[in-house]
Amino acid sequence: MKRLELIQYNSPVVLTFAIISIFALLLAAITDHSSTFALFSVYRSSFTDPLAYIRIFGHIFGHANFEHFFNNFLILLLVGPMLEEKYGTVKMVYLISFTAIITGITQIIFFDTVLLGASGIVFMFMILAGFANVRRRRIPLTLIVVFIVFLGREVISGITVEDSISRITHIVGGICGAVFGFVINRKEFFYKDENY
Repeated sequence: MKRLELIQYNSPVVLTFAIISIFALLLAAITDHSSTFALFSVYRSSFTDPLAYIRIFGHIFGHANFEHFFNNFLILLLVGPMLEEKYGTVKMVYLISFTAIITGITQIIFFDTVLLGASGIVFMFMILAGFANVRRRRIPLTLIVVFIVFLGREVISGITVEDSISRITHIVGGICGAVFGFVINRKEFFYKDENY
C-alpha cells in the first residue's frame, strides 16, 4: 500500500479528461455507439432537445475508436501536465471548456456533419505550450514555428485532402490557444522596461 502512495494524481484536469473519455469509449462499445451519438458528439439538432446543449461541450469526450482516442491523448497527456502546472487547474478547466464550446458551436453553424473527439483541445494545448517560456517583450521562435507548422498543415490539408478529419476544429482550437496564450501572458508581451 505504501508504494501506491508514491503515485501522484499530478494533473487532475488532464487525467480526469482522459478517464471520462475512456468511460465514453467503453459506453460506446456497450451501446453500439448510440451513447456517443446522444452525448459525445455534436451536430445540428433541435435546440428544444436538452441533450443538444450537453453535446456542444461533451463532444470532446467522444472518440470513434481507441486509435482516435490514443492519437489525441498521447499529446494531451504529454503536454497537458506541463500546462496545468504553469497555468493552474481552474484556468485549464476554463480553457478546455471555452475551446470545447467554441468548436462545438462552429461545427453546428458551418457544417452539417457529426464532430467528436478532443483534437480541438489538442491543438489548443500545442499552441498554448509555445507560450510556456515567454519572456518579457520576446516572442519565442518555437511558438512561431509551431503555429506555422501545425496550423499551416491543417489549412493546406483542408484544401488538398478529402478525409473525415475536421480541419476547422484543429484551426479553431489552435486559434483559441493563441488567443489564450497572448491574453494570459499579455504582461510579458507589453512589459515596459527600458532594459528590454
